[in-house]
Amino acid sequence: MRNTHAWILILDFGSQYTQLIARRLRELNIYCEIHPFNHGLEDFRHHPPKAVILSGGPMSVNDTEAPYLDTGIYDYNVPVLGICYGLQIIAHTIKKGSVEKSDKREFGRASLIADEENPLLKNVPQNSTVWMSHGDKLRELPDNFRIIAHTDNAPIAAVCHNNKPIYGVQFHPEVVHTDHGKQILANFALDICGIKPDWTPASFIDETKNAIKEQVGSDKVLCALSGGVDSTVTATLIHQAIGDQLLCVFVDNGLLRKNEFEQVLQLYRDVLHLPVKGVDASGLFLERLTGVSDPEKKRKIIGNTFIDVFENEITDEFDFKWLAQGTLYPDVIESVSFKGPSATIKSHHNVGGLPEKMNLKLLEPMRELFKDEVREVGTALGIPAGFINRHPFPGPGLGIRVLGELSKEKLDLLRDADAIFIDELKSTGLYDSVWQALVVLLPVQSVGVMGDERTYEYTAAVRAVTSVDGMTADWAHLPYDFLSRVSNRIINEVKGINRVVYDISSKPPATIEWE
Repeated sequence: MRNTHAWILILDFGSQYTQLIARRLRELNIYCEIHPFNHGLEDFRHHPPKAVILSGGPMSVNDTEAPYLDTGIYDYNVPVLGICYGLQIIAHTIKKGSVEKSDKREFGRASLIADEENPLLKNVPQNSTVWMSHGDKLRELPDNFRIIAHTDNAPIAAVCHNNKPIYGVQFHPEVVHTDHGKQILANFALDICGIKPDWTPASFIDETKNAIKEQVGSDKVLCALSGGVDSTVTATLIHQAIGDQLLCVFVDNGLLRKNEFEQVLQLYRDVLHLPVKGVDASGLFLERLTGVSDPEKKRKIIGNTFIDVFENEITDEFDFKWLAQGTLYPDVIESVSFKGPSATIKSHHNVGGLPEKMNLKLLEPMRELFKDEVREVGTALGIPAGFINRHPFPGPGLGIRVLGELSKEKLDLLRDADAIFIDELKSTGLYDSVWQALVVLLPVQSVGVMGDERTYEYTAAVRAVTSVDGMTADWAHLPYDFLSRVSNRIINEVKGINRVVYDISSKPPATIEWE
């Protein structure tokens, strides 16, 4: 479903910030794609990019195994912007340019002195803060290049070609620590490249509906609904495109949150009017999961059981040709890293071997979007805000939030505790300020006293994080009185939990989920 918008090609040289470049451009309503540095340029000949951005990277251009630049990129005759390693690879590939180890490495904030007259730095103050992360520096400028910004430690912090729209910056404009980074990217994309900012939710919806109709024709489409935002937006968009050629299946695997199956099924049927079949298979899932403690085994059992249930529910009377999935762009990027393709997209983002087993073709209309863009599209499709703004929920559900062996008793304890935590977040207006909130039931019992009785019950870990996209996250600094109230309610209302702890670890080094 390649779109027809003017677009920017981002070549990935391995930077941890590459996705941020794409996100900043999307925020400017400009379409862009990330591809590995060694991706064949011939793939773009039918719809070439209007500009190219070369990302940063962890290596030195002088290393023998360093990612290289296909200089055929210059034959596009479009604007080029190199960021950090991207600047150095430009210098490395154009006559007379050279790169060497810096006497003083720069990591962190630096004060940039900019040439305000240069188009790239328009509306950027002469003195501003930028984010540096480099150990190499340009020793000699390439032919016909000039310096347009410097810092105390980097005499060459930004450059441009005298005659061609080729630019390079030693800092990272894509990170929030660079004060006017978004302005620099806007200058490049909107002014220097002249790209029209027409990548919007409305345009995506219209174009994708037409693409779905053309791709699917009169075939029938199957969609596995998880109850989450991604699959719900996917199903709603497809339904608006092809109507009752779509059938959705929503399975209760016994690992959903409290009353979630009934509430979400009602939303699907009564509000979104999706053609959906609800299947209660909780007993089968719990039977297969009981006593299993290894998280990877849990995931495999959940995935295999889902395939069995799904296949059993779809009888021969339905002749389906397509399976719809809510695959997102970060999943696509991660499946083809700059080091080369990996085996598969993350298992919890798809439905395992179902397409192969049922001989179905994949329909993935969201594969160009980041999570925040999916929410914007969902809002434009008329999905209620209360659902669109729900916190992320893992594919294996509560199965990976009960640490150790699973049982219905433990899942019910966790469901009740989780419902209390979420209820308190919503009632105090804190829910929307948190990226994700959850409760984990620990395989630990401890002594407590309730009234005159001694108890020996489970410990619940409460976790809330703030984040932009889940790639990194900080623990949410929730008020002490709020945490006290949550703890008291869980201990008083959930018989079986007598201790509550708050997780104050960030990602990295921890992960958001515990398993």
